[in-house]
Amino acid sequence: MNVSNYKKNCAIKSLHIYLQLNDCIIMETRRDVFQAIADPTRRQIIEMLAKNSLHLNAIADNFNVSRQAVSVHVRILTECGLVIIKKQGRERYCEVKLDKLNEVGTWIDHCRHFWTEKFNSLDKYLDKVQTTKKLKK
Repeated sequence: MNVSNYKKNCAIKSLHIYLQLNDCIIMETRRDVFQAIADPTRRQIIEMLAKNSLHLNAIADNFNVSRQAVSVHVRILTECGLVIIKKQGRERYCEVKLDKLNEVGTWIDHCRHFWTEKFNSLDKYLDKVQTTKKLKK
């Protein structure tokens, strides 16, 4: 098998694209809150909108990127459910919906609980090892 065919096969397998005869390929991107907050620009947009709703131009004025780039970030935030867009006249105002961030808080709490248990168990084990070493001396 040549390298080109190998790369194609790997790409197809890793993307899990299933082809059906005479059908179109539809790849649905699933967005979640974690994808939204993974990008520093989107986090800044969330922080800005937490203070008050803004139209897209007002958001774009705060960044050294094109309005189109800001629109992409806002679209991702909208797809994640963190931002809703309301039309007021000719302007589109963005409002943040912070309740979606509860998913992040829930995940963090779960991880905190998990690691707290692991570290407590490690502390107990290390105390036991220290006690055993002292008794042997």
